[in-house]
Amino acid sequence: MTLRHMRIFVSVFQKNSITKAAQELHLAQPSVSLAIKELEEYYGIRLFDRIGRHIAPTECGEEFYEYAVHIVSLFDEIEKKMRNWDAFGTLRVGASITIGTHILPVLIHRYQEKFQNLTIEVKVSKSSSVEDDLIHSSIDLGLIETQPSHPDLRAVPFMKDSMCAIVPPDHPLISSESVSLAELARFPFLMREKGSAGRELLDAGFSLHQISVRPRWESTSTQAIVKAVAEGLGVAVLPCLLVKKDIEEGTVRQIPLEQPIERDLNIIYHKSKFLTDNMKSFIDLCKKYGKPVD
Repeated sequence: MTLRHMRIFVSVFQKNSITKAAQELHLAQPSVSLAIKELEEYYGIRLFDRIGRHIAPTECGEEFYEYAVHIVSLFDEIEKKMRNWDAFGTLRVGASITIGTHILPVLIHRYQEKFQNLTIEVKVSKSSSVEDDLIHSSIDLGLIETQPSHPDLRAVPFMKDSMCAIVPPDHPLISSESVSLAELARFPFLMREKGSAGRELLDAGFSLHQISVRPRWESTSTQAIVKAVAEGLGVAVLPCLLVKKDIEEGTVRQIPLEQPIERDLNIIYHKSKFLTDNMKSFIDLCKKYGKPVD
């Protein structure tokens, strides 16, 4: 089997279509079909089920893809390495929305100063999308607020973030030195949507203390929640990174939590990924950025 067979298979798998793969690879459709047939005959397996005009990967095809996508990716990295990749290539970084908004711009600016000829491509999206991009080898490194859910991804903590309790500027709890989740739960609660990293951490805190909370508001927008708190519609517990500016401007007030809620921010990559020198340098930069100042 050749690298050509692997590239064709990966494209067909990702596009879920022989026609679209042929277009992407600038090949005739029969050539793509033949390459898949040759793979199946060589290994004595069926990679795709044909149902009418549609195809779907078999269980064996799913497992074969895990190998093929990284064989292709590794070859591409060898090519880049041999062409002085670390000086003139491309580093592809994915980040969750929180990190992409508040941390990544500073990291990329500092990194670009060190590697001025390196092209850095950034994709900011949900943590689950960052994981998917790593699995499909469409990015090199990811930065997310949670532990990766996929078993093939490795995580390296690079800094900590805390959750902040915020209330309106004239709220009754303002005079408190600290506040518990139980005390906050007596007031209308405004929360991020289920599935978000901050919401999962907060729900875990409520569960640990056996507190039942029905949110008055749920929103995918942190700023919508902050503005609602500022208008006196309720209280919230949000990542400090996201509300630091609003607290400093006095839009909302912060009250320390009696039991701090912290989380690790992680650099993630695929366990089969070949880490080039510039990728290692980026990981080191992230660690230095997140290291507490003595």
